[in-house]
Amino acid sequence: MTTRRHFITGAATMVGAAAVSKAGAASIPEAPAAPSAATVPPPPPPNGRPYNPVVTLNGWSLPWRMKDGVKEFHLVAEPVVREIAPGMKANLWGYNGQSPGPTIEVVEGDRVRIFVTNKLPEVTSIHWHGQFLPNGMDGVAGLNQPAIAPGKTYVYEFVARYAGTFMYHPHADEMAQIGMGMMGFWVTHPKDPRQHAVDRDFVFLLNAYDIDPGAYTPNVNEMLDFNIWTINSRVFPGTDPMVVRKDDRVRIRMGNLSMTNHPFHIHGHRFEITGTDGGWIAPAARWPEVTVDIGVGQMRAIEFVADAPGDWAFHCHKSHHTMNAMGHDVPNLIGVDHRGVAKQINDLVPGYMVMGDKGGSMGTMKMPLPENTLPMMDGSGPFGPIEMGGMFTMIKVREGLARGDYRDPGWYRHPAGTVAREWNGAAPEPVRAPATPAAEGEPVATVKRGGGHGGH
Repeated sequence: MTTRRHFITGAATMVGAAAVSKAGAASIPEAPAAPSAATVPPPPPPNGRPYNPVVTLNGWSLPWRMKDGVKEFHLVAEPVVREIAPGMKANLWGYNGQSPGPTIEVVEGDRVRIFVTNKLPEVTSIHWHGQFLPNGMDGVAGLNQPAIAPGKTYVYEFVARYAGTFMYHPHADEMAQIGMGMMGFWVTHPKDPRQHAVDRDFVFLLNAYDIDPGAYTPNVNEMLDFNIWTINSRVFPGTDPMVVRKDDRVRIRMGNLSMTNHPFHIHGHRFEITGTDGGWIAPAARWPEVTVDIGVGQMRAIEFVADAPGDWAFHCHKSHHTMNAMGHDVPNLIGVDHRGVAKQINDLVPGYMVMGDKGGSMGTMKMPLPENTLPMMDGSGPFGPIEMGGMFTMIKVREGLARGDYRDPGWYRHPAGTVAREWNGAAPEPVRAPATPAAEGEPVATVKRGGGHGGH
């Protein structure tokens, strides 16, 4: 098994001999590392033109330095250890100590210079997804530039021409590098801070990993059967809530670098899709939605007015994507009475548990797990198990919050009479569908007939 110690020290051994020289290091800005896996509300921009900063869910924004009117950033591509949720860590690749890397925020018209140092055991590059820039800055290794060798630093420089929502990721050995978590968010703010202004602006990226129970490192050769579905390389209950004031206008920007689409659904509100990685959508072309489908390699910005206090779910609507450590090839035992078999198995394997005969609910089950593995459905709320994982978080709408207050306010206190409750009175007679032969007798068997498209 690859442990954290072997993973980090092995990578360091391979790249350590090609370290950047002291003279070269002195000429580039510092590369700050991730402070933690918690959401870090950004401070106002210390210099340059003003803008309204975004909040990276379970992440942070990369500081810069101004040099001769150019914004200079420093990204370090390196092995990182990311806490997926309390109880599970993963050996990933990322930037500046974290996966995804820090969010880069600039203003439309800024000249930007990004130094990229490679501390990986193989070559890399960075593609600035959605940006309009000189061809030689586009970051496709072998096509637009030489690949960045281990231990080397390259510099990218271009003008951020258009305001919008973008991302960055490698264009070298993508299956391994993106599969290991190398990605980051990029926001170009408009010149006029009043344009597209909202009260709270959240950003995150969607990705997936295949990490066997008890393992630490993703299987990057996986194509379809992923078992860890993440928001910024975190899963519920490790994802922070998005905290907003009642009646705030809220924007959520999402990018998808997994290998499938994600229909993200909001509870208690409706929104408009206001932007993509191609630009802002004119107000006349928008329409109300409660679910937005984000395709592979796409970005979407949604906006809504948070006018309903409460703790509202926000999640991918593919049910397996809101679970952790999902297994495959699991038999369907719903309706199967195997108590007798279970007793016999318990004689041989003490502690064996009957699972799946009454459904998949696991919120109250307590069973031993392999090292470094999360329960499939976890997280507790004020009324009991939430039974969610993966791509799930909450939007917590509260009255009376300060403008820059993103602290978790705890669970919502519902006004009297506004919580669903058990009914102890006489229930009305239910109306059922008319009886059919299938309903009166045994289930109708599925008959496979010969002829075309066999095996579908």
